[in-house]
Amino acid sequence: MTPEQPSGQLHEVQRPALTVDRHISATSLEQVLELLARHRERARVVAGGTDLMVELDRRVGTDLEVLIDLSRIPGLTSIHQEPSLQIHLGPMVTHNQCATHPLVIEHGLPLAQASLEVGSPALRNRATVVGNLVTASPANDTISALRALDASVTIASLEGQRTVPLADFHLGVRRTVVQPNELVTGVSFPALSPNQRGTYLKLGLRRAQAISVVHVAVVCGFDDRGPDGGTVTSARVALGSVAPVIVRSTAAEEALIGQVLDADTMTRAAAAARDSVRPIDDVRAPADYRLDMIEVMVRRALVSLRRGEERRSFPTDVPTLGGPVVPAVPVEAQHGRGDLVTATVNGEAISAPWIDATLLDWLREPAQRTGSKEGCAEGECGACTVHLDGTSVLSCLVPAGRAHGSSIVTIEGLASNTTLHPLQQSFIDTAAVQCGYCIPGFLMAGAKLTEECPQPTEAQRKLGLSGNLCRCTGYYKIEEAFGPAGEENR
Repeated sequence: MTPEQPSGQLHEVQRPALTVDRHISATSLEQVLELLARHRERARVVAGGTDLMVELDRRVGTDLEVLIDLSRIPGLTSIHQEPSLQIHLGPMVTHNQCATHPLVIEHGLPLAQASLEVGSPALRNRATVVGNLVTASPANDTISALRALDASVTIASLEGQRTVPLADFHLGVRRTVVQPNELVTGVSFPALSPNQRGTYLKLGLRRAQAISVVHVAVVCGFDDRGPDGGTVTSARVALGSVAPVIVRSTAAEEALIGQVLDADTMTRAAAAARDSVRPIDDVRAPADYRLDMIEVMVRRALVSLRRGEERRSFPTDVPTLGGPVVPAVPVEAQHGRGDLVTATVNGEAISAPWIDATLLDWLREPAQRTGSKEGCAEGECGACTVHLDGTSVLSCLVPAGRAHGSSIVTIEGLASNTTLHPLQQSFIDTAAVQCGYCIPGFLMAGAKLTEECPQPTEAQRKLGLSGNLCRCTGYYKIEEAFGPAGEENR
């Protein structure tokens, strides 16, 4: 207890989460809009839920009556190019989809790069791009990429539909123009033309699972590719994690337009970007460091564009661990106090009471399947990884009602009868099994990784397991358990 803390006052993490009375699995957008019109501020929409479940746990917002789940509605995961050459993303498009979809990689590379920086593979299988926009944190990776791509957002209600430029969408930290009766139904951006190039760079405090200290997205148009890169005819420079909202540096853009990307131009533009913002000090970095890194990162982005190397480090074989999205199997259901959630868990039909909590809590308590562990309760450690309808997800970030009508595999179901899964046996043979707390998550992620990549390369292993943290710090043996690729790259 701190000196300022009154006697008997609970610590932040001891306070109860926000509660809801019902979880509704919607089967159409029309139903969602009707529910929003009826419940307004007392309702929240669940897309992936990877931000929302943490927000509820930390009591962000007001008390609620109902969660409206979009994940059962077919057709919301579409990525397509419209006749206007706009790339359109549906409201349930996940980050793993954007990181692997040819249209996004070819015509919106900064978004693909930013999406790959979000969380881990299991989180990206449910976390949505629209959700990232609606959460409205200035550290959210995809917002800056979409700002640089000149995106717009479509918002619908029972009264009709409107389109808002992304530049006008965010009003502040966790504040947007979306009204309580409205739903974001998609985001679009103009496909990059052959004379445009773009890139996204992120600085975090670790290589994966990191909130941005600074991130930068740059898109430039050129009149002629030529040996010197051509003259810049258009420029958009978006900066993240340096202001209450993602900002465009018009000063940096003006320093680029009409110029060739030579050393002097890039230096002036990077300095202009640095001078265009006034970031704060926080737990991740002091303001001065952020300012220095803005200058460094903008210059690096411009150098990569000048050299045509913006795609060089982007992986072509991103493991999605059963993704890139959990299938939208239509199941119309409402759950409240006393209602049963029925699911197939490890091949067995189980009915257990709905609880206003997470899939992990439902599995461990009413369903009595305790192999999956809670390590962080915010999607950063991977100990709770399960397979939901064949896809790796973090069960601490999935609402319990989503289990209804689903097929779920936990660590208890990874073996076949009395025969261990080959990866389980390999963990034993190589002494990769340690305290056992985090090992279930490693095995669940690893099983999907080896199903997708039977002999994963070092890069695939690191990407595939980037969402799993070991409390015992024993990664060498875990890597060895994946076979010869692990040995030869140690």
